[in-house]
Amino acid sequence: MKARNSEGKITMEQQRLNKGPLLDQKGQLIEAGYHTSLVKDYYRDMVKVRGLRIKEWDYYYVGNEHIGIALTVADNSYMWFSAVTLFDFDQKIERSFSKMGFFSNGKLMMPQSSSKGNVVFKKKGQEISFVLEKNRRHITASIDAFYDKKPLKVDLVLEPTIKDSMVIATPFTKKKHFYYNQKINLLKANGTIVFGDDTLNLKDAYGVLDWGRGVWTYKNTWYWSSLSGVYQGKKVGFNLGYGFGDLSKATENMVFYGDKTYKLNDVIFNIPLKDGKDDYLSPWTLTSSDGMINLSFTPILDRYSHSNVLIIESKQHQVFGKFSGTFKISDQEIIEINDMMGFAEKVFNRW
Repeated sequence: MKARNSEGKITMEQQRLNKGPLLDQKGQLIEAGYHTSLVKDYYRDMVKVRGLRIKEWDYYYVGNEHIGIALTVADNSYMWFSAVTLFDFDQKIERSFSKMGFFSNGKLMMPQSSSKGNVVFKKKGQEISFVLEKNRRHITASIDAFYDKKPLKVDLVLEPTIKDSMVIATPFTKKKHFYYNQKINLLKANGTIVFGDDTLNLKDAYGVLDWGRGVWTYKNTWYWSSLSGVYQGKKVGFNLGYGFGDLSKATENMVFYGDKTYKLNDVIFNIPLKDGKDDYLSPWTLTSSDGMINLSFTPILDRYSHSNVLIIESKQHQVFGKFSGTFKISDQEIIEINDMMGFAEKVFNRW
């Protein structure tokens, strides 16, 4: 629901989640809303949708201004998927390795919480693990022939620098379909990435966790943007996005500044057009109807992938670049950033 404040600007009446189970006995989302921690309890066996519709994934991105790495392990019931992508922003190139198989249907044993349980994935020539060690997240990966027959070894430790995160529970219009998601920004990274004979520099690197569980509708397009880093001595992170389910009770838009968290309303990704198509490598803007968000985005690298197998299709543009602009928290407080590295993506799925 949207209303207008005293200045006539559009605001959203967002609902904060209460602690308790995520789904009722019929598999329906008990309540929609947001929080700064994972207060709802998700259990796979409470999902009541027939068929291979449950989707569960852990995705990490870690990077600085020069390099980045993304790691994914996903159990989408009808198929499993694992991937590692290495980014070189100086040379504007990316290298990826992925595997996919069918009819996993929960066999990957994805944890029911981001704060309990580990992800351990092993297939021939590839190992990925996300292990919790007290308050730290230990990420390791080993791929025998990652790219150009060169091996890749990853050993990273991520430590939280803030207590809050972005959590949202949202329904789709179709009964018993829902999305439960946590994004943890500003994870300080230490460790090594070894590609062939080269050890990559992870100085001043930060990470984000995208933890998702749910039952999605077959066809959808989503937008997501994330940033984590330090600007003028202050920790700055944000999570912005839309396109998944009914967002009338809450959005996933938050900005983290220092040790404070600010909830934001709507956001629009203004992707420029060229010959009637999205021009991903031209400058974007990200704005909101209430004027709180006013960002420019200068792309550096577009990680594009398109797979189309029978009735399953995924078209992804994950664009990395520099953000500048402001978040107007109030008339007295404006958060300003300039040339901070992050990413913004547009993803279309039939899945």
